[in-house]
Amino acid sequence: MLRLSVERLAEVTGGRLLTGDPATMINGLAIDSRAVEPGNVFVALVGEHVDGHAFVASAIDAGARAALVTRDDEPLLAAVSASRNPGAAVVLVEDAVDALHALAAYHRSRLLCPVIGVTGSTGKTTTKDFLRAVLSSAFDVVATEGNRNNEIGVPLTIFAAGADTGVLVVEMAMRGAGQIARLARVARPTHGLVTNVGLSHVGVVGSQEAIADAKGELVEAIPEAGAVFLNGDDAWTERLASKAQARVVRYGLSEGCDVRGDGVTTDEDGFPVFTLVAGDASAAVRLPILGKHNVYNALAAAAVALELGMDLEEVAEGLACVQPSAMRMDVFESATGVLVINDAYNANPTSMRAALSALQDVPASGRRIAVLGDMAELGSLSELAHFQLGEEVARSRIDVLVTVGTLGRRIADGARAEGMDPDSIRPCATPEEASEVLDDLLEAGDAVLVKASRVMGLERVVEGIIRPHV
Repeated sequence: MLRLSVERLAEVTGGRLLTGDPATMINGLAIDSRAVEPGNVFVALVGEHVDGHAFVASAIDAGARAALVTRDDEPLLAAVSASRNPGAAVVLVEDAVDALHALAAYHRSRLLCPVIGVTGSTGKTTTKDFLRAVLSSAFDVVATEGNRNNEIGVPLTIFAAGADTGVLVVEMAMRGAGQIARLARVARPTHGLVTNVGLSHVGVVGSQEAIADAKGELVEAIPEAGAVFLNGDDAWTERLASKAQARVVRYGLSEGCDVRGDGVTTDEDGFPVFTLVAGDASAAVRLPILGKHNVYNALAAAAVALELGMDLEEVAEGLACVQPSAMRMDVFESATGVLVINDAYNANPTSMRAALSALQDVPASGRRIAVLGDMAELGSLSELAHFQLGEEVARSRIDVLVTVGTLGRRIADGARAEGMDPDSIRPCATPEEASEVLDDLLEAGDAVLVKASRVMGLERVVEGIIRPHV
């Protein structure tokens, strides 16, 4: 937890104390007035729709001892004076996000634990989940929660760590060149893990080469005494490895990898099983999460855990206990007997193919149905990528394709062009329309995959399966 005086708070952020006692001690930080705990400093962020300055008085009423603001005006100070703690400190800063970063960097400098930075085009959240599961048997682990992987979320993750933290795992998202470098300057990771380089955000940065270089910012940030973990089977690994000053550890399925998965297959329930190999040691592993692609995420976590001194059997046991984050290969059976694979959190061409493979691996007495929506931020590749995905659906063991959205119709076009029965393709404009189609379509024994980019909101389709329309 962040702990410092108001005087130090102003020094670290380059701010100016407008009111309050500089000797006041701060314990913890909040950016949401509803989440304030007594002793916190409240950071008044200005968002697209909400201005945190409107909630400064509420935060102080809730127990905040100080507020970081970017406005110096009479109404704000008057609101503080009229609050339950009129003596609360108010510190004026030029930029609230920069101040947040400065405080996180200050707090990070006081941590003695290893810090694992995780990024990649696909799989970074699931890899983080594997890391948490494996490392928790040997360390007190703090890891990114939810979607706290951006310029706001990374500092909040760092603040959650304290003197008793054994390992800090920080997921880092990328939406442009320089962003991961900026996050790395705050988090100062001792170890870096890149899951892969795909096409996510190619519409933002322009090319896969630019994506590789952006992910490579994490590799470049790892000090010589640390270690970098790279997917040995990814085409961009050598490019990333060339950027490293730290030792490079490769994981994957090929013989040259330092940590390897051997004999990957699925059990009778469709879950991946394989042999984990590191040096002369090996251990059998069964993952409690669908999709052979998740073997790579498990191997990545295993490589980090072994580097931190855990033994292979401990690692294998930890991998068997992972609990994936919400809407990421979340599998359940509905009350009507339909097996649902909820992978609706996000999507890109690579993860779509992996999810389709997982759908084909699950046992189903009925049909396999794929509900697929738009993939965002693919730029000029968007139309082709959706069409090609539809072609892959047609070549797979998928019985029915339901598409959602404008680009989703290109998935339908691709499936139709590749020879899928038009009666088995159901294009829909919205999640609600798709839910109505599924109401009439789904039967007990069917297995259904729901997947699209987050902007499509396909969790509403999953909710419709759980509670069908009457």
